Amino acid sequence: MLLLQPISLLLSPPTVFICSFMVAAPIFGYLGDRFNRKIILSCGIFFWSAITFSSSFITEQYFWLFVLSRGLVGIGEASYSTIAPTIIGDLFTKNTRTLMLSVFYFAIPLGSGLGYITGSSVKQVAGDWHWALRVSPLLGMITGTLILIFVPAAKRGNAEQLGAQLKARTSWLRDMKALIRNRSYVFSSLATSAVSFATGALGMWIPLYLHRAQVVQKTAETCTSQPCGTKDSLIFGAITCFTGFLGVITGAGATKWCRLKTQRADPLVCAVGMLGSAIFTCLIFVAAKSSIVGAYVCIFIGETLLFSNWAITADILMYVVIPTRRATAVALQSFTSHLLGDAGSPYLIGFISDLIRQSTKESPLWEFLSLGYALMLCPFVVVLGGMFFLATALFFLSDRAKAEQHTDSDRLATGTSSNSEDTAT
Repeated sequence: MLLLQPISLLLSPPTVFICSFMVAAPIFGYLGDRFNRKIILSCGIFFWSAITFSSSFITEQYFWLFVLSRGLVGIGEASYSTIAPTIIGDLFTKNTRTLMLSVFYFAIPLGSGLGYITGSSVKQVAGDWHWALRVSPLLGMITGTLILIFVPAAKRGNAEQLGAQLKARTSWLRDMKALIRNRSYVFSSLATSAVSFATGALGMWIPLYLHRAQVVQKTAETCTSQPCGTKDSLIFGAITCFTGFLGVITGAGATKWCRLKTQRADPLVCAVGMLGSAIFTCLIFVAAKSSIVGAYVCIFIGETLLFSNWAITADILMYVVIPTRRATAVALQSFTSHLLGDAGSPYLIGFISDLIRQSTKESPLWEFLSLGYALMLCPFVVVLGGMFFLATALFFLSDRAKAEQHTDSDRLATGTSSNSEDTAT
């Protein structure tokens, strides 16, 4: 049963990773707004590298320790995923910042694709999958060192203030209240949660759904043992990596062009991408009944549109949140998107599919249809995300003006600020 399969994954490495990431992200958001970000960023990468390398020596009888290591890896990843965008935000502005954030975010699918290729190649050469966990830590150590040496110690708000510094930061509670009252931030965070919901559910179930479609079409045998749809998982993974790269590029380019037409370009481009993605996500379930190739084409277009808002959403946050709250804002947005998104969506889809399938006699056709009906929840959530981006567009200009006004009022004479990256840790 699909319901039992996700429940069995509650203590799996990916689930533990997401949960630990959710817990750690707000902590690093708090630290990132108050202490030296470059040191926190480098230490997080060093910690992630050390834990990943150490986990490669864990044997099968200590699987629980391997699961624990995935949780620690989540803590390391939370440290740099919440802080890195804020450093970029303080080094660049306007279209240049959008471009740099795009470079940062398309490194995610690029790294994922290289990870699949490198991990598979290393496993084949070494004859042991553990060696795949010993390559990336080396790259992590090199990256952390390069950050310490070459990344400039940008002051918070440096790009907007042309070198001026900001007043002492406010309390964490006051920061949280300000973020909750920021309507553009709240709506864009809810939209991000919709993206996370869809990507988490589709990533878990689409390969199995396509395998069942092939069983119904009599082009594949019924799966009797897990995992099922391995080939479809590889194809779907490759498509996801490439569309992530393409989506970020497309979104950034479309936003740059639309800014010449309207000041609300950022949330509007995101909304159009989400609504377009919902259409092609629906078409996946229509095409899969007769053509697997057609389904993959719909997946390609749908995911490209869905991923087009990655960098733009981060740019929206930079516009509407003042510099001394950005790390907290990124962390809270990450927490919310996982909590309302991919932390629960795979299990919800499995639960709904089981409820539908139990209503009639089991058959390959009904297994295929029940999972498809459950997955139809995803495009509806994506449409909801598009609505949230449209709501963001309503308040974007006023919230951006408030953030700029607040930042301007905090300008002080250069030299006496505790927001410098030279602040002691």
